[in-house]
Amino acid sequence: MEKSDKIKALLHDIYGESKGDTAYGKIFSLIEKHGKNKGEKEELFSEKDIVLITYGDSLTDAGKTPLKTLSEFTEKHLKNIISAIHILPFCPFSSDDGFSVMDFHAVNKDLGTWENIEEISQSVELMFDLVLNHISAQSGWFENYLNGQRGFENLAIEMNLTDDLSKVTRPRSLPLLTKFNKTNGDEVHLWTTFSSDQIDLNYKSIDLLEKMVNVLLGYVKNRASMIRLDAIAYLWKELGSKCIHLEKTHKIVKLFRGILDLTAPDTMIITETNVPHQENISYFGKGNDEAQMVYNFTLPPLLLHSFIESDTTKLSKWAKNLQIFSNKNTFFNFTASHDGIGVRPLEGVVSSKELDNIINTVKENGGDVSYKDNPDGSKSPYELNITYVDALLDKKNKETHVDRFIASQAVALSLPGMPAIYIHSLLGSRNWQEGVSETKRARTINRKKLVADEIEKELNDKNSFRSRIFYPYMKLLKVRRKQPAFHPNAFFEILELDSKVFCIKRYCSKQIVFSITNFSNEDVTAILRGNVPTFMLDLMTGDQVVTNSVKLKPYNYVWFCDVVF
Repeated sequence: MEKSDKIKALLHDIYGESKGDTAYGKIFSLIEKHGKNKGEKEELFSEKDIVLITYGDSLTDAGKTPLKTLSEFTEKHLKNIISAIHILPFCPFSSDDGFSVMDFHAVNKDLGTWENIEEISQSVELMFDLVLNHISAQSGWFENYLNGQRGFENLAIEMNLTDDLSKVTRPRSLPLLTKFNKTNGDEVHLWTTFSSDQIDLNYKSIDLLEKMVNVLLGYVKNRASMIRLDAIAYLWKELGSKCIHLEKTHKIVKLFRGILDLTAPDTMIITETNVPHQENISYFGKGNDEAQMVYNFTLPPLLLHSFIESDTTKLSKWAKNLQIFSNKNTFFNFTASHDGIGVRPLEGVVSSKELDNIINTVKENGGDVSYKDNPDGSKSPYELNITYVDALLDKKNKETHVDRFIASQAVALSLPGMPAIYIHSLLGSRNWQEGVSETKRARTINRKKLVADEIEKELNDKNSFRSRIFYPYMKLLKVRRKQPAFHPNAFFEILELDSKVFCIKRYCSKQIVFSITNFSNEDVTAILRGNVPTFMLDLMTGDQVVTNSVKLKPYNYVWFCDVVF
């Protein structure tokens, strides 16, 4: 089937034949307008792939646009180490630190310009957020809807207060519906999944679909190599359902994938679905028709749990299931992001007592917990709000803080998938309590705006906490990207050596690497059994080592290989 025929078939499935044909005409007009942007890569993924996650203004410098500052910092410190940057929403916005978009086609003037983004794209690839579930209540599009302007009449999802919404999955403890008044005086109650300032978009409207496809193609034209589909799980709504992961949501993902396959086949889709593992990986589809990558949401909380308990049993059991059955897919491995540490992915993995222990640890370390509403009226934990650096603090053994954190990152970097590093993890940022006091929002705790000159001074001080995090982290990244065995889709085996130790073997035709990490505050000796070379090279020191008995100090990690590149 031709790529264009696949698009038409999907539109028929979503909208029916007549409406689907109309949608097809609108979309192909856009495709012809934008044209084909890129060719197709021989290989989608590489061991050199490392993504930096950052807001456009996470780094600031007086007299320069933040995007210019980001470009200079990248050039000075991250050149030939970071392969891509995920710039979190950089459009004009009204709330939620960028995720209430007012204009999808513009760059927030407080951050910089499209030219600044173009400059960054000259040295690294870029990931853009497509915030496709909702739009700002203060946007021009929503104003057009309230005014009844043609093409915007069905932009929002109007509901009756008598509609039964009891089954709807809620990611927030906020009202699902928000009242607005149209210009003609009509009172409407609109679907607002995340906040009253974030109006859910109505994908049953092909006028809305056309607008969002235009945004998608515009992002590709403006240098996006990866498109993050924000909050995609909640996109399609049907009364009487949970309104999460619905079939037509998956079809919209397939539609966007089909459009990119036709116009920019080397531009990848990554889905953001903070849900249990099996639900999360459903967005791989059949391996070649939905997302090329999914966020590995179980990793951050399970990794944290394993360090808290000094027990890798559940981490090892879970990691065995990270098999990918297509070379067109891989995991997006992260431990921290602009959001908190989601705990829904731990459902069925840890006990309620173990979850309570994680929550207590986070609170002891200065963090907080956000909750969601359940259909039965109860509330349950949704995410932990804390920097990942401080989540790994053991208050009884504060001297191990840096080692413990770096050990956690060494594990994440050794798993199958593409690693993604939040800028505040790379720079060793601590909890920003002052920010939480200012904004009254728990997520602000790991969203501090940093002054570039102050960061430089701290990095130049070898005894500073930031320096003690940054340089070992950078060494890990430099070493990792040279190893063919760390290719996102290279083979792997989980070796269960000791409950306090996590061991993964990564291998390909060129190389074998063993990554072994001590999750405890005790000395541990790990015994490697089976067909293991007697002598290997330590990638971090360059020394030859005997591998049959590996002695690990508290929170020590080692990467052994048979061939150095």
